[in-house]
Amino acid sequence: MRKALSGFRLILPIVIGLAFAPELAAQPAEPSAAGLWQKLEKNKSVGWFLVVDHDGIFEGAFAKLFLEPGDPPNPVCSKCTDDRKDAPWLGLSFIRDMKRDGLKYENGNVLDPRDGNIYKAKMTLSADGQTLTMRGYIGFSLLGKDEVWTRLPDTAMAQVDPIIIAKYLPAQAPAIKPPPASKAPAAAKKTTVPAPVPAK
Repeated sequence: MRKALSGFRLILPIVIGLAFAPELAAQPAEPSAAGLWQKLEKNKSVGWFLVVDHDGIFEGAFAKLFLEPGDPPNPVCSKCTDDRKDAPWLGLSFIRDMKRDGLKYENGNVLDPRDGNIYKAKMTLSADGQTLTMRGYIGFSLLGKDEVWTRLPDTAMAQVDPIIIAKYLPAQAPAIKPPPASKAPAAAKKTTVPAPVPAK
């Protein structure tokens, strides 16, 4: 009888676990910061940002620029001092090393390409996954500034430059077929020039 009871005690947690497994599986997965985001100012888009997940480390890049009249057409990070020196803003990795902890992303950094300064940064995702608050700061988080971005629909990805998609989301990039090899012009047939006949 004791053996039967001890066996039952071992099996009971497994049975209870299996009973609740469908409910646990039915719970929606927590949203991720990965995706395409936009920053609005006065109801006008001023930038799109692509956030990607590299096995739990998140990176963000400029996906689309909305330049003002008089802005240089292809701005570069001329004041950057690291590997991003003179890199074009479009496609530039400006958020690095964000580590996920639920809806919070911390211990990262953000680059301001206008002056080349790099600040500590953290991000907070809303529970519905539709807004992302980016905070860059010096020293303490209290000494910083928030930007709130809104998630763009997946269909907006079609408007992102394919080069950026290929760089940051290579699995999603369409297979780029190389242009058909053009035939080289046929080489002119060699003509043999008869050797001059020696004078007698």
